Amino acid sequence: MDAGLFTANNIWMMLATALVFFMHTGFAFLEIGLTRQKNTINILFKNIFIITGGLLLYYAFGFNLMYPGFEDGDMGILKFAGFGIAAPEGGMTPDYADGGYTWWTDFLFQGMFAATAATIVSGAVAERIKIGSFMIFTIIYVGLVYPIVGAWKWGGGFLDSWGFYDFAGSTLVHSVGGWAALVAVALLGSRIGKFGKDGKPKAIPGHSIPMATAGVLILWLGWFGFNGGSVLSADPELTSLVLVTTSLAAAAGGFGAMITSTILYKNLDLTMFLNGILGGLVGITAGADLMSPNEAVIIGLLAGIIIVLGVALVDKLKLDDPVGAIAVHLICGMWGTLAVGIFGSMAGIDQFMTQLYGVLIVGAFCVVTSGIILGILKATIGIRVSKEEEMEGLDIHEHGMDAYADFRMNQH
Repeated sequence: MDAGLFTANNIWMMLATALVFFMHTGFAFLEIGLTRQKNTINILFKNIFIITGGLLLYYAFGFNLMYPGFEDGDMGILKFAGFGIAAPEGGMTPDYADGGYTWWTDFLFQGMFAATAATIVSGAVAERIKIGSFMIFTIIYVGLVYPIVGAWKWGGGFLDSWGFYDFAGSTLVHSVGGWAALVAVALLGSRIGKFGKDGKPKAIPGHSIPMATAGVLILWLGWFGFNGGSVLSADPELTSLVLVTTSLAAAAGGFGAMITSTILYKNLDLTMFLNGILGGLVGITAGADLMSPNEAVIIGLLAGIIIVLGVALVDKLKLDDPVGAIAVHLICGMWGTLAVGIFGSMAGIDQFMTQLYGVLIVGAFCVVTSGIILGILKATIGIRVSKEEEMEGLDIHEHGMDAYADFRMNQH
């Protein structure tokens, strides 16, 4: 491989890394936009903690847990390559990763992915979780659970040897976060006032829908790096195909959710429209490199329909998810993973069953591990703030500050 091609590959991967990093801005905007003003600082603090803590944990041991170098004869379940990071011999040359990028770029790109799983949980538990408990959970989940699951496929573990396919993380990132969100929401209980005495859900409007909209558009942009970078080189044909399937699925997801929610609820709900876009993005992530444009549109459209039904199901189960994270990341993550066996160049009953086994195994592992972590936290230091703190807002109680100080002063 000539030096120019190697350099071009590496530059694209660094740009993709930057786009995935920028997704954290999108998540932050989306979460604060869909929740109340009095909890804005709390949500932003959690998001900043996830990025900083996640990257340090990935450096300390996560990367070597996720890419431990499984050898022939290994079970492919758990292996650890040691603490800290240091580039191997040849890590800066085209001999590494087929000349797609350098070892340093590899670490940073994967590190950006690692924090995303915990960010998914952050939105679902917003407005009522103790920040100390959330921080402890994040450290364990991002530090241990995410890299262990990642190793099973991307690290060359047993799911990889089975033929399980997940291009950019419908299961390995989105449903890993989604399962933890489901467990956390179930253990936390709903926000005060979310469900009436008759058990029917009541809307708790977010304080800035314009900010939530900006967040979704930033996430869509970031997904060009999330999926486009998962090509692991600047291969012109594959990279451009992935960006097309990613965008078409997002657009179709938005459309599917808009039409479905309008038919069911007789109103043009912008938040459903936005979550439909995200559902389409999550849905295409497992097979973005395998699909034709037509198949990407179908996967996205169905993901948009699934979002509206998923949000209704979460409400029916009396689970309170302020940002729709369970419907978007868990349900559409599962759909996208199974779609690899239904559409695209790998479609077939055998592949579908392999995808299903992968979904179930990852789901079981994530439910058990997140249940243990959160269960211990609940039994010891507690995971939910007091009623008074929840009513007055976590910003004042846990941070002693306001996101919009002048606004509060002007209210008095």
